[in-house]
Amino acid sequence: MSFFIILFLIIILLIFSADRIRAIYLSWFINGPIALPVIGNGMLALNKTPEENFQLVLYLDKHYGKLYRAWAGSQLMIVMSHPKYTETILSSSKHITKSCEYNMLSHWMKEGLLLSKGKKWLQRRKILTPAFHFSILEEYVDCFDTQSSILVNKLKNYEPNEKIEFHPLITLCALDVICETTMGTSLNAQSGDSAYATAVKDIANSMVTRFFNVLLRLDVIWGLSPQHRMQRNILKVLHQFTENVIKERRSKLDGLVNNNSVESINDVGIKQKKAFIDILLNSTIDGKPLSDIDIREEVDTFMFEGHDTTTSCLLFSLYNIAKKPEVQQKCFDEIRDIFGNDKTRPTEMKDLNDLHYLELVIKETLRLYPSVPLIGRHITEEVELYDGTIIPKDADVIINLFSMGRDSTLYSNPDDFQPERFELDVEKLSHFSYTPFSAGPRNCIGQKFAVLEMKSVIAKILRNFEIRLADDTLNAPLILSAELVLIAKNPLNFHIQPRNYG
Repeated sequence: MSFFIILFLIIILLIFSADRIRAIYLSWFINGPIALPVIGNGMLALNKTPEENFQLVLYLDKHYGKLYRAWAGSQLMIVMSHPKYTETILSSSKHITKSCEYNMLSHWMKEGLLLSKGKKWLQRRKILTPAFHFSILEEYVDCFDTQSSILVNKLKNYEPNEKIEFHPLITLCALDVICETTMGTSLNAQSGDSAYATAVKDIANSMVTRFFNVLLRLDVIWGLSPQHRMQRNILKVLHQFTENVIKERRSKLDGLVNNNSVESINDVGIKQKKAFIDILLNSTIDGKPLSDIDIREEVDTFMFEGHDTTTSCLLFSLYNIAKKPEVQQKCFDEIRDIFGNDKTRPTEMKDLNDLHYLELVIKETLRLYPSVPLIGRHITEEVELYDGTIIPKDADVIINLFSMGRDSTLYSNPDDFQPERFELDVEKLSHFSYTPFSAGPRNCIGQKFAVLEMKSVIAKILRNFEIRLADDTLNAPLILSAELVLIAKNPLNFHIQPRNYG
């Protein structure tokens, strides 16, 4: 009997490295659900829908506290939802590697800014930061306004008592904005069918399917699945579109530089109205220009990050505004003070900066409904938290922003929608209590862009319409799901009434 015990221990030692054994040992000191060998806590999530899995995460947070451990198969996960814990991770320049779950996004974005790490991430971040300078963002305001106007004109086709699902309309608007500002080309997703827009939707569905399927998460099974073959076809459409835009833009830019024609540059907009892709085309790393593949990685990354997350916040902001008449009235009063009775005057950067109360509404929306409710980091070296808890090397840290935003120890009446709290209570909050755009060195590079775009869209809608929730949305519980972003599983339906300025 002792022989078999010794043999078993030898096998364990051969399978597990010293780091692995230490990780298992340290995990014993962290509270969490009982895990089974090999599958970990996988049984908890088996055969559950994405919304059920999201509710499971929220239940575990309430049951095990602000720091607990779980096992995704053989991968140790440390889940935290309190700023005293998250500050250690997010403020560090060492813990910037994304957690393993992000790897399933790599088929589309490869090693763009979201997924890259180490030196490559640092170099890319450095050259991309100027793309979100105030002077560049100001050039995008016209695009925000134009696409918002197209959305409003589409809404004018609906009758006052007609039920409208805002999600598909907002999605196409956000997609047109990010395509034009990122690639400098018009997708016209709001105006008609677009193969690229369809592919963007399909790739998101494909990634969600794999993310929540225990078997498809295994590379071997995924590679043999029909879903994988379908995803490859979708990626061909996405990558081909981006590559064509890069080649066209590079050719045009090279021609203008060779001709040394400033007037021509202004004519095509490369100097006068610079798109994100132009900054990449003019950038170098170690004296060498970025390759087409390098540029495609970043363009695809911003196409992914720049429309789904914005759509999520826009939709929940409009939901909150429609649900709270007094909030909607304050928003409209502020908008009217800036634009007067003119529903059509183009929006300028100063207008957006002056929309102070609307910004509070967006902030409060992101507290209750963070577009990315869970963010993750892969720990590359052992780290000690403020209370002495040690997180082992190679663990994944999952930061639960959703639960943290509804923590009664951080926010008074946390379930109430109160935009004014960010004006009155801001000094009481620690920097890491509110991080819907993450924080520290790996915070969201496009957060100013996103807030300006959302202000533009919401203000344009409220200048033209009074909005209210349809009865089936107003009287039904909100069913939330964390997929690639936070979404409402039940349709959010609205009624609109043309705004009366009398």
